[in-house]
Amino acid sequence: MKVLVTGATGKLGSKIVEVLLRKLPASDIAVSVRNPEKAQYLKKQGVDVRLGDFDRPETLDSAFQGIDRLLIISSDGDNETRIRQHNHAVEAAKRAGVGFIAYTSLANAGESGIFLAEVHRVTEAAIAATGIPYSFLRNNWYLENELGAIKASSAGAPWVTSAESGKVGWASQQDYAEAAAAVLAGEGHENSIYELSGNLLTQDELASALADTIGKEVQVRHIDDAAYSDIMKSAGIPEFVLPILVGIQQGIREGHLEIVSNDFEKLLGRPATPVREALADLVK
Repeated sequence: MKVLVTGATGKLGSKIVEVLLRKLPASDIAVSVRNPEKAQYLKKQGVDVRLGDFDRPETLDSAFQGIDRLLIISSDGDNETRIRQHNHAVEAAKRAGVGFIAYTSLANAGESGIFLAEVHRVTEAAIAATGIPYSFLRNNWYLENELGAIKASSAGAPWVTSAESGKVGWASQQDYAEAAAAVLAGEGHENSIYELSGNLLTQDELASALADTIGKEVQVRHIDDAAYSDIMKSAGIPEFVLPILVGIQQGIREGHLEIVSNDFEKLLGRPATPVREALADLVK
């Protein structure tokens, strides 16, 4: 059996490969990356490093040859770019005769109203249409996505949000990586959907957990979307990113990440790492 992980030098991808190396022989693992030079450390461990660029479909044709089980990690960028890139990957997987596709999706992607969901809804549909057995890993939200706010609040700044009392199933990237590796290296996951969500928390509850972790008070400042955008802009966030950040706050406020699930336990044999424990790893 040969498994392949795309985007394997990214933050999530590198963690997934690290877990796979504990589960499988290195010779059974391949990675597809835009810059193979950045993956030389994996090649030295015996991993099959291949050139694969989602914007160059011909490279994906060769990267996916001989692959039994493929993990497509969702790319970055605007919705149009991501949909195009994901379609290239899915089409190449079909041409290469890949036997199984796992995909890192988003919470409740089929029905969610959060603006990010369109990419994942379209990609899931494209994968299902190939007829190839699949597993959709609907990742709720990475705790690492809050790293900027965590660092700022640890330094004394308030925790700023326009998400009101909306809840999020935060979990660490390590937990999401272990879940993905369990599906990729395991059996019995054909045509499955996993809603991977940690314990649901509001912004106030996450800030309280951070305060406990760092041993000092974290003030939460609730504001509206316009004020949130202004604060992010003053913090140096590029103009084109501001609507994305505001859209995420809006999506949380509207409950689009409020997903109750025990699927982490199904895949890992345990719940997601408690948020205080995960926060401690981020601030140490």
